[in-house]
Amino acid sequence: MANVSVFNMQGKEVGKMDLNDAIFAAPVHEHLLHLAVVAQLANKRQGTQKALTRSEVSGGGRKPWRQKGTGHARQGSIRAPQWKGGGVVFAPTPRDYTTTMNKKEKRAALKSALSNAVAENKLIVVDEIHFDEIKTKNFQNMLNALNVQKAFVLLDENDKNTVLSARNIQDVKTAQVNELNVYDVLRYGTVLATKAALLKVEEVYA
Repeated sequence: MANVSVFNMQGKEVGKMDLNDAIFAAPVHEHLLHLAVVAQLANKRQGTQKALTRSEVSGGGRKPWRQKGTGHARQGSIRAPQWKGGGVVFAPTPRDYTTTMNKKEKRAALKSALSNAVAENKLIVVDEIHFDEIKTKNFQNMLNALNVQKAFVLLDENDKNTVLSARNIQDVKTAQVNELNVYDVLRYGTVLATKAALLKVEEVYA
């Protein structure tokens, strides 16, 4: 069973915590991690891009000049792609970029991401995270005490003071257990989680 140290907000070790091997010591499937990241980024795309083809651009119904005898190249419409204001060749059209993974793949990918964080000593457990006031400096002091520069902060509840204190810090993102995802775990590298949050993760994914 994986075992990690538990720290307080001042960076001092206050205990140990046993982690469920089914979640935090699972095989790391790089292919599933790739699929999960691609799916998550693709599903964020709006797909609303649009440009007009020559059949959709208004005007250009009359041939600009006769076919022969003018010295110009032959032209059929002033809305052809080579003209200013003409249609776009192979114009982008609205489309749905949504891609899916089945439930087992999603769970396996998330377990792989968390297990990789534990294996690389990038999972930092804090007994609790709570601030009496909204102040970015206080959150930054906690990160400095824990020697963390870039982190995905996993909270067990939506604590307003904590979320707002961290909001203006670059390379730091807070989330609750139901917002846990592969992309953020991999993107931020270090996972800074409360002990209660990890217990909830084990309850959901074990």
